[in-house]
Amino acid sequence: MTTVTLRNGDFRNLYLSAAVSAFGSQISYVALPLIAVTVLNAGAGEVGLLSGLGTLAVLVVGLPAGAWVDRVKRRPLMVAADLARAAVLASVPLMWWLGGLSMIQLYLVAMLTGIGTLLFDVAAQSIVPQVVGRDRLTAANSLFVSTNAAMDISGRSFAGVLVSAVGAPVAIALDALTYLWSAALIGRLRPASTPPAAGERKIAEGLRFVFGHEVLRPILIMGTLANLGFPLFSALLPVLVVGQLGFPPWVLGLYLAVGGAGVLAGSATAHLVGTWLGRGRGVWIVSLATTPAALIVPVLGEGPWIWVSALAWFALTYRTGINNVLLVSFRQEVTPDAMLGRMTATMRLLLMGAVGIGGLLAGLLGEAWGVRAAMWAGAACAVASLVPLYFSPLTRKV
Repeated sequence: MTTVTLRNGDFRNLYLSAAVSAFGSQISYVALPLIAVTVLNAGAGEVGLLSGLGTLAVLVVGLPAGAWVDRVKRRPLMVAADLARAAVLASVPLMWWLGGLSMIQLYLVAMLTGIGTLLFDVAAQSIVPQVVGRDRLTAANSLFVSTNAAMDISGRSFAGVLVSAVGAPVAIALDALTYLWSAALIGRLRPASTPPAAGERKIAEGLRFVFGHEVLRPILIMGTLANLGFPLFSALLPVLVVGQLGFPPWVLGLYLAVGGAGVLAGSATAHLVGTWLGRGRGVWIVSLATTPAALIVPVLGEGPWIWVSALAWFALTYRTGINNVLLVSFRQEVTPDAMLGRMTATMRLLLMGAVGIGGLLAGLLGEAWGVRAAMWAGAACAVASLVPLYFSPLTRKV
């Protein structure tokens, strides 16, 4: 199925674009907070704010973006988003070289790249069903998620080594180049169809559709709780691993790469899990088996404890890999073409908005009670995410 999907030239360009930009994004994921810590001497609150602003931008433009994507040509929008992100990221090494880099600029970079990523991703997810057909969505999403996870592993590991070798500002310049490459690939994409010229695409219709659907609603609530917890675990890792425990940056990159390995393993086995257990029951059983690992992640410390924590992190991200394939495919299957942009934007509004809020909470808790307090709060959110899943029809769906 994957081979057939990649033979589709439009899907191949879309896939390669996503793979290239995903690799570069992982470099900035590691390098941007390290610039704040090592170049600008930022504390826990500032790093938490930096982590949150990129995703909080979704709260401002999330719903309008969905309505917009449903009524404009998606290819030019994606190219523009790539070019904008390249320019914004390139400003970081430029201002560092000129001696004018500041936390205010890093905050703006995080917000603007977050908005660009939102527009690009909503458009991309809206195109996929048209490009590959609804019968191949699971194969296409499995390939996307597996590749992104592989980029998490290679990109974050590479970023840790790269930052150690040449410094974080230079590393971010490489990310800017990947977005230029992505824009060139998207420029070759032929849209499968164009949005209808007539008819207003109302934001409220997307909200009613998602919150009124018996399965989309619990998926959204579960994902929101899980996404709130993840930055509580991870946003302050540069402060804890490099700043407090004294590990070199490559250890931070390797720890984060373990999470990428978990997503890769989950996405690679999602089709088998869905076939053996059913998509809904598979999501529930995997969640029930892996979520208790959230209570082990906060033991991160010196010696072997960092790797005990990393193994628990792997288990949690394995769940994410399963969900990102099975649940995203289900969302696309049950949503009409004309509603895809608004459904995706509504989902991302809360899912990514929760990541942003989690980053801010991480900063607040880190300043008030320490990094580990934020991590224990993340564990509580992960465990709570099981509740809406348990009471949803997903536990009974095949």
